[in-house]
Amino acid sequence: MHISGNIRKMIASGAGNSVHYELPVGPGNIDMNGLLGRDIRMEYANRINCIHCGRETRRSFMQGYCYPCFISLPQTDECILHPEKCQAHLGISRDMEWSETHCLRDHFVYLALSPELKVGVTRESQVPVRWMDQGASEAIKLAVTPNRHLAGVIEVELKSHLADKTNWRNMLKGIEPAVEDLAEEKERISDLLPGGLKKYLCADNTVYRFSYPVNKYPEKVKTLNFEKDNNIEGKLAGIKGQYLLFDNSYVLNIRKFGGYYVDIYY
Repeated sequence: MHISGNIRKMIASGAGNSVHYELPVGPGNIDMNGLLGRDIRMEYANRINCIHCGRETRRSFMQGYCYPCFISLPQTDECILHPEKCQAHLGISRDMEWSETHCLRDHFVYLALSPELKVGVTRESQVPVRWMDQGASEAIKLAVTPNRHLAGVIEVELKSHLADKTNWRNMLKGIEPAVEDLAEEKERISDLLPGGLKKYLCADNTVYRFSYPVNKYPEKVKTLNFEKDNNIEGKLAGIKGQYLLFDNSYVLNIRKFGGYYVDIYY
């Protein structure tokens, strides 16, 4: 089969612990779980369209935006990467209407294993998709705040004790999680917060667990890049986070190439 169009980050969903992926390509989606063990060829057509406005751009910013959108949209503001810098609670935003639905809503500070223990921030509406996108094997809510800024403040407070980024190479090797009991680890981490922030601690100790469609993990991770190789092909060995894993140990970060126009044969 053949489908062509601009690709977007994969849509992750779950039934029980199992994660299912669909890849948006132009107007349609590909059921990626159904392609495990099959040969895939992806041909980049040297064309990028902004994932927001559709404008053709020579270079994408922040995983799919053209430069005008990158410097003007609220979803590309610095608070997306640094929640503690969000000023929506002060009435300051590139677009307050957008911030009211995205920043001035409940946010969770969470702990995740991917496979090392890390701390992160996500909107309530992004649970549990955020953890699937990161390839986390387990996650637990640590705190809940009424806005993005406060969640970022808690995250910063914990950065001196925990990583705040996923070690994606270790995540793609299928290494066992660094912590055996995430609920116990939550109790330990909670004690690290200063008194003024403890009131935001979340009583929900549910541990979310995820099983990814992977037949084989690579022993040594080698990355693929459409900018260096217009023609990518191989047998699909797995999907984890936003990565496609091929049986030759090469991996492709789909999210990095949002807006790229690709012909896909499968």
